[in-house]
Amino acid sequence: MSDAKDIDYSLNNPDTLTKYKTAAEISQNVLAAVKKLCVPGAKIVEICEQGDKLIEEEVAKVYRGKKVTKGFSHPCTVSPKSYITPYTPLKTDEAEAAVELKEGEPVKIQLGAQIDGFGSIVCDTILVGKTDEVVTGREADLILATHYVNELLLRLILPPGLLASGTDEEKAKAAAAKPPSQHKITSLLETVAKSYNCNLVEGTTSWQFERNEIEGPKKIVLLPSEGTKGEGVPAVGEVWGVETGVSLGTGKSKSVEGRSTLHRRTLQTYGLKRPTSRKILSEVVKKFGTFPFSLRQLEDERDAKSGVVECVRGNVFRQYELVGDKDGAEVARLLTTIAITKNGITKLGGPEPLDLSKYQTENKITDEEVLAILEQPLARNVGKKKSKAKKKKKPAKKAAAGEEEEESSDEE
Repeated sequence: MSDAKDIDYSLNNPDTLTKYKTAAEISQNVLAAVKKLCVPGAKIVEICEQGDKLIEEEVAKVYRGKKVTKGFSHPCTVSPKSYITPYTPLKTDEAEAAVELKEGEPVKIQLGAQIDGFGSIVCDTILVGKTDEVVTGREADLILATHYVNELLLRLILPPGLLASGTDEEKAKAAAAKPPSQHKITSLLETVAKSYNCNLVEGTTSWQFERNEIEGPKKIVLLPSEGTKGEGVPAVGEVWGVETGVSLGTGKSKSVEGRSTLHRRTLQTYGLKRPTSRKILSEVVKKFGTFPFSLRQLEDERDAKSGVVECVRGNVFRQYELVGDKDGAEVARLLTTIAITKNGITKLGGPEPLDLSKYQTENKITDEEVLAILEQPLARNVGKKKSKAKKKKKPAKKAAAGEEEEESSDEE
């Protein structure tokens, strides 16, 4: 008799990739809708609520009538200016609920959906009220630095030799090359950030994704703090959440005053004593599984604020601390969910392609090693979208060198 444990949940099972793609499509569509809500004077808590509502509505449209869990892989969060970590305030905290978006500030929107435990999380940064304007100065530096750091990191994740061409001997030699160390990855990304007089955000982490797990056994940590380090090397058949963070300041972080509203259930068992604690644990297990959730999403926000204390103390919930830039400098973040296949990297969900013509600065990337890597494709051309294939090669280098005429060099 077949057991659930016998099901292949890897990318070898086409159904797994389909579910990832479905979750990613929902995440991308909702991200696009939420970006339109981020206008000067809009209340962050109301944007987050609307984003969550949109995810619920879109998830309800797929896999109807099937015994498949579906819902959130990450609640809608909107992090203003110098916030590094996802921010999602509560309506019952009056001061936090009153926080509004300001003209021109960089806002990080993060959210995600999951189908059958296969989650896609996306994050993009926009400048409030400047979506149709040409951006110059330090804001342009920040957005361009973050864009190219992200593009470079995606290419550094590719397993060596995966897209190699030439003779069998040349392919074997390329495949035998060692992948870049995490120290080397950080060094190259720092080169990009500093080209625009910016800095990487310390501790920014990219994780391997698995079923019901967004913090898998492998991770890449940029500028790790003492006692932390990356683990493992990305490989074919894996799904990753690739994150980049860039600051106009030093990139160092500090705790931000305010209530931690973002949590995630652990697999730790603990005898909760308070009825409110047991109540919210039951609700979280039913609605969110082991994916992150906001106290704002629970049925009774006030009960959630009191009951969560014992859950965190007993390690039943893990609390995500609020962290911001130490200097109060502006921060930008991107997060892309990718699948690594035999044909290269497939972007399942992530930030929209950047219109590079709208960002003008005197700064540019000059490092030849970095420029050469940016020229490399993310995936093998398998015959699709031939009209775009010819446009992919040159723009990356031109744009990095400060040209204005090109389109984005993002791979599909």
